Amino acid sequence: MKRPSLPLVALCLAFSSCHGLNFGQFNQRVIPSRMRYTTPTIPVASIANTLGAGHSPLQEIFQYNQLSYNIPLGAQFENGAYDPSRNVFTGLEVTHDRIFLAVPRLYPGVPSTISYVPRAAIGVIPNPPLEPFPGWDWQSPNGLGGYSANCSGFTSVYRIRADRCNRLWVLDSGLTNSLAGFMPVCNPKMIAFDLSTDQPVRTVVFSRSVLRPSSLLTNLAIDYEGPETDPNCERLVFYITDTAVAGMVVYDLARDQARRVSDLSMYPDPDYGTYTIAGESFSLMDGVIGMALSPARAPSERLLYFQPLATNRVFSVPTSALRDFNAGEGQQLPVTLVGRKSSQGAGLAMDDLGILYFSPVAETAVASYSPATGQQSIITVDNDRLQFAAELRVDDSDGSLWLLSTRFQKYFRNTINLNEINLRVIRIPQELLMNSQGAVGQFGYQLGGVHNVYTRSANVSHYFA
Repeated sequence: MKRPSLPLVALCLAFSSCHGLNFGQFNQRVIPSRMRYTTPTIPVASIANTLGAGHSPLQEIFQYNQLSYNIPLGAQFENGAYDPSRNVFTGLEVTHDRIFLAVPRLYPGVPSTISYVPRAAIGVIPNPPLEPFPGWDWQSPNGLGGYSANCSGFTSVYRIRADRCNRLWVLDSGLTNSLAGFMPVCNPKMIAFDLSTDQPVRTVVFSRSVLRPSSLLTNLAIDYEGPETDPNCERLVFYITDTAVAGMVVYDLARDQARRVSDLSMYPDPDYGTYTIAGESFSLMDGVIGMALSPARAPSERLLYFQPLATNRVFSVPTSALRDFNAGEGQQLPVTLVGRKSSQGAGLAMDDLGILYFSPVAETAVASYSPATGQQSIITVDNDRLQFAAELRVDDSDGSLWLLSTRFQKYFRNTINLNEINLRVIRIPQELLMNSQGAVGQFGYQLGGVHNVYTRSANVSHYFA
């Protein structure tokens, strides 16, 4: 299906950060002259109509004041095993029958770090309890039995991914209390589960040679080297973010080999280490976290898009460079600066048309950008329901965009009000993603306005100029 042409208009017509500027002034002051008037603009009246009530494409699938869990009859949480003010989800995967949610142990009091909700609950229960996956016996060290380091189970999971062979890959960081003491408990690992039986079928424990003492593995992207008809999905390559010690772990499943890569583009930018969301600010110097793979035209041509949390920039790198196991750790990666956003963000997603989706946190928006054409759009703005999009996922079955929205700033600052809605699972249908001519667009810095190839350099200002 062909995506309609998207207009390019000024973001400050919608966002309060540009008070006092009209559209012409914005063009002169903010948009570099070589970028001006490259595509049609929307009249101000049209934008005002777009921002009216009743036009939001957001479908709230589930909403929670606080996360609750389905515990066995007669069981109860041990003292300190459950603190609702410390349970915030960061990871999402959507399958044909379940919605999987990862709740990392950022603080003590998280009983289950990976759970699911049946899709059958959609439209029936607005806040269904979470069912631990694959069961309570996997939820160490803070499950029903309280604190016990059982490294055969899960320690703390940030994100999960399903492959096309009906397996769920769970990335376990191996540490707890990452925002309250940073406590390593077990070696980081990945475990694959057959979703037809919920039984583990593969375990990968990462060697210390690709880790650092403070490594924090938070996200994974799955690349397919084999043909789509490969019944076993054994020719997989995983790209895994190390957010605390900026870099990536690349793991080849067929060869059972791992390597570590790093680049200055994966580091946090100190100028963007403070975030302001809905009037509340916090600081967090997190490195690379968001990732999205370009469509699989051919494995050698794929790009991995990525961004640190503490930056306003999006980068890309050819996956062929990441998969070069003959290169050493000092390899100079051919990283490209794709462009700048209006503010920071965590999640990235890309659909099969090559459209990149992201959520700038300060603007509480969902946006899209086409690297191929330079076209961009703000799909929607919602100051209440889009305060921090921790995860964005495209459902390959229907092209819809799913996201996790949380009031993460309040969890971080311990100002959460459990009488309000704080966590949402949201879906945007494909037709509303594609029919975005009426949405406001154009960021303060144009994505795609600058295309440079960066390599490792001792001059940090090479990146942050």
